[in-house]
Amino acid sequence: MVATKNDILKVIEDVKLLSPSAVELLAVASRANHDLKDIVRVIKYDAALTAKTLKLVNSVAFSPQSKISDLERAISYAGENVLVSLVMSETAEMISHCDLAGYDGHKGGLWDHNLLTALASKRVAELSKEPLNSNIAFTCGLLHDIGKAIVSDFLKGSLATILDSLDKGEVDDYASAEEKLLGIDHTQAGYALAIHWNLPEPLPSVIRYHHEPARAAEEHRSLVYAVHLGDIVAMMTGRDTGADAMRYLLDSRYRDFIDITDDDLAQIILETDSGFMKLKESMNE
Repeated sequence: MVATKNDILKVIEDVKLLSPSAVELLAVASRANHDLKDIVRVIKYDAALTAKTLKLVNSVAFSPQSKISDLERAISYAGENVLVSLVMSETAEMISHCDLAGYDGHKGGLWDHNLLTALASKRVAELSKEPLNSNIAFTCGLLHDIGKAIVSDFLKGSLATILDSLDKGEVDDYASAEEKLLGIDHTQAGYALAIHWNLPEPLPSVIRYHHEPARAAEEHRSLVYAVHLGDIVAMMTGRDTGADAMRYLLDSRYRDFIDITDDDLAQIILETDSGFMKLKESMNE
């Protein structure tokens, strides 16, 4: 029997909540006017997170000239984006360990795609016509596809049906095919999960509208377009989530929000793929 929207929402209600430190860090990282001291203030009260931060910064991947034992220096050295990535990989195992079987993907593929999308979204945000905090774009990119961790299991055995709907033009994109089959797509499931986790705006809005940026509230639209493009960049590098790769529509209105050329795009693809490998290496130490 095919699952219903209510079945999926019930599963979301039972998902383990994020740790208080993770929620607070994401809240801080989502504020446009936050600074390093705000990040330090969150991490220093979490002994486990402090230890992991110091271990990461002193790893071979970062290769500091001398051992770093001061938390503020460690956070400054590693950077906010690395810290947010570390926290999410540790506290949301459903993202990092999802097998993506329903998308014909592979274990770890969702985390890799989100991480590369985060890096690409940060670079795209730097080209926004409206000033954007690129670190917020990174955090949004890191979480944009969390709904796939929920929806994947419910899509098992349905790949042929979805691809047939797409090939016949019965649906516009993969998300529409998900909604036709289940009554909910991964963006809607991700939005419900973001609310369940008490994540602050703009995170829920970016998760919900990253495939439909024109539908986002005006105050978040430029940011959503940045992640919309970042997602496409990640798929172009081959860091995708399986059968849905490149089966989403590119909203050409991004040109109204992002001042990006073909040369910029090519450079971003190169930079983000390189940055992805370094970040993965540091987190796997």
